[in-house]
Amino acid sequence: MFAGAAALLGVTAGPAQAAEVSYATHCVPPSGIGLPEIDGTTKVDITAPATAKVGDTVDIVWKFTQAASKNPDLIDLPANSVQPSGTLKAAGAQTAAVEMTGPRENPVIPKGGDMVLSDMKGTLKLTAAGQVTLTPDAYVVNAMQTNTTCTPSEAVQAAATITVTPGEGNSSSASSDPSGSVSASTTESQTPTASTSSTPSTSASATSDDGQTDFTGKVVDIPYTCASPIGEKKATSPIQINAKKDGGSYDLTVQFKKSVMDSPIAIPAGKVKPTMQVVLGGADEGTVKVEGPLNAEAIPQNAPIEIPDLKGTYKPGATGKSTLSPGVLVVEAMGTTTTCTPDRTAVSLTLDTAEQASGASGGSGSSSTTTGGGLAETGSGDHGALKALGLVAGTAILLGGAVFTFMPGRRVR
Repeated sequence: MFAGAAALLGVTAGPAQAAEVSYATHCVPPSGIGLPEIDGTTKVDITAPATAKVGDTVDIVWKFTQAASKNPDLIDLPANSVQPSGTLKAAGAQTAAVEMTGPRENPVIPKGGDMVLSDMKGTLKLTAAGQVTLTPDAYVVNAMQTNTTCTPSEAVQAAATITVTPGEGNSSSASSDPSGSVSASTTESQTPTASTSSTPSTSASATSDDGQTDFTGKVVDIPYTCASPIGEKKATSPIQINAKKDGGSYDLTVQFKKSVMDSPIAIPAGKVKPTMQVVLGGADEGTVKVEGPLNAEAIPQNAPIEIPDLKGTYKPGATGKSTLSPGVLVVEAMGTTTTCTPDRTAVSLTLDTAEQASGASGGSGSSSTTTGGGLAETGSGDHGALKALGLVAGTAILLGGAVFTFMPGRRVR
């Protein structure tokens, strides 16, 4: 569009011959996760036109050429799970803060591998003639719902210079504010929204077993706290426990009516495995393990992780009215674990049970039933307080903590 005018003015547009800039950088991981702050070196190339005119809007590219650290030996970071954003300072004839953003594109980054970030891009509308310098400033690494902020810890040299000449041309490639700063797309937000918790009922109607084989529990709203080494997320799900009598035992089916978590990354089929401990009360005590199948289909990024029907066998350990309530939920995915503990629970189903040999109460013979020392502890009369065991790994489903101690790294493509 401006080629003719540029020729008349003796201006030749072309990429700047920018040298690589290296600077000390301080990176701060999300608070509350117990990971140290990191000091390292960032190396970047900034590409911009060597010459342009007042009124032009120029494209700028920020390439990372060296990471300050590697991915730790904790988890592999999935493909397309990391996105950079940052700020480029314009100074000299014109002062502006140029917002830079890269796409969420990266290869799988193995444990101990180099960090890899996409190229960041932004635009700047030129408002004054003279020399305009471009200097990299702070940047943010967004990975699986949390941000690591990296800022220069020393003065940074300019990485590129644009010679701006007077002119009447005006590019329409982007809009700008009066300072000349142009906004690029901002970092994606991936924080899942938990549903509003409602107060669940603490009792269920007793159901007579006289000749009946199918028993339908009522739906109860259970507020969960899903914990990982880097924080907690809260969500509420309506849950129903149903039973089918088989001799003296019961085949249980636990149904989640709503997901308690979203997936921050795309998860392939066959990678998610949920289990739950159903809490026994009333005449009986202990917990019954129920589990679901692996996910049959891939789960898209940001989509809810639907919990399939969870199934298991309950062998009563006492005679009387025994209650069943939702307990601790564990979701294993891609080698990591997320544990969701009820803030409070409620009875979904009450059964008239008859004690079976090696049943739940006071026994441990059933492979589907655990008592004291299991994943949850309960009291015999009021169903007790659920106590989750400690987590043993970071989780890729909710938060995926491994990346957040590190500075972004070498260039993509």
